[in-house]
Amino acid sequence: MTLRRFLNAGLIALSLLAGVARAADPVVVASKADTEGAVLGSLIQLALEGAGIPTMNRIGLGDTDAVRSALLEGEIDLYPEYTGNGARFFDMIGNPIWMNRTASYAFVREHDLVANGIVWLEPADADNSWAISVRGDLAREQDLHTLADLAHYLNGGGHFKLAASREFVESRSALPAFQWAYGFDLGPDQLEIMPDGDTAATMHAAASGEGGVNAAMAYGTDAGLKSLDLRIMTDTQGVQPVYQPAATLRRDVLDAYPQIPAVLQPVFAALNQEVLQQLNEEVAIEALDAHQVAERFLASLRSP
Repeated sequence: MTLRRFLNAGLIALSLLAGVARAADPVVVASKADTEGAVLGSLIQLALEGAGIPTMNRIGLGDTDAVRSALLEGEIDLYPEYTGNGARFFDMIGNPIWMNRTASYAFVREHDLVANGIVWLEPADADNSWAISVRGDLAREQDLHTLADLAHYLNGGGHFKLAASREFVESRSALPAFQWAYGFDLGPDQLEIMPDGDTAATMHAAASGEGGVNAAMAYGTDAGLKSLDLRIMTDTQGVQPVYQPAATLRRDVLDAYPQIPAVLQPVFAALNQEVLQQLNEEVAIEALDAHQVAERFLASLRSP
């Protein structure tokens, strides 16, 4: 064997060994430090482990900026993100593309891969956008399902008082956008401004009916909506940016474990709005461990 052929053979062998070592590296799974982040992160980690892919747990790492930076810098390998945050990542806040589920996902999937080597897998059919929820008894009595239904009720003189943060009331992308799109206007006596802006506080105010409050600012997949008997009014006109959860990972991690999309696809396909609300509620309201909740949900997917 010539020296050149010997060296080439050695390089090939080293490359193969490096590939094997890389494929054996654990996938560092992270999430944001909130209830839904813990649920989604646990689902991802357990699904990967169940498919024989080794993982390392960094669930609950931090806020959006912290987790996204960790992914870009290679400190973590995979975490659940929301399509609507692409507006922040690409400095496009206010662009109407983020109001469309199909277009927003297609944009962030293409541009994040080209710009940053980040792969977005198929998102869940759920939306964690800002929303208006109403008491269940009112919704059933008045047959309220959408914001258009709510506008009809309000313009007919129906009793209504919304608990919300000052940001929700004043931000052009929140209540003013809803009012403009659906043709209603809430007066000062129809608003209960909550000082901390926490949706848990606004929803409890609506559920208790304190001070005549019968509606609340919420997020689409908030925990407690079901137990508090609150119904989200569907935004049929797409006023809010769409925040669909999806697994995001670095391209080199996908190269090492090309089976990841097939492993996670059925999990995210099963996560619709009601399912995510229920899983979040089991953690936030029933005080169950997110790992336990995720384990039980994955087991239900495997059941005939």
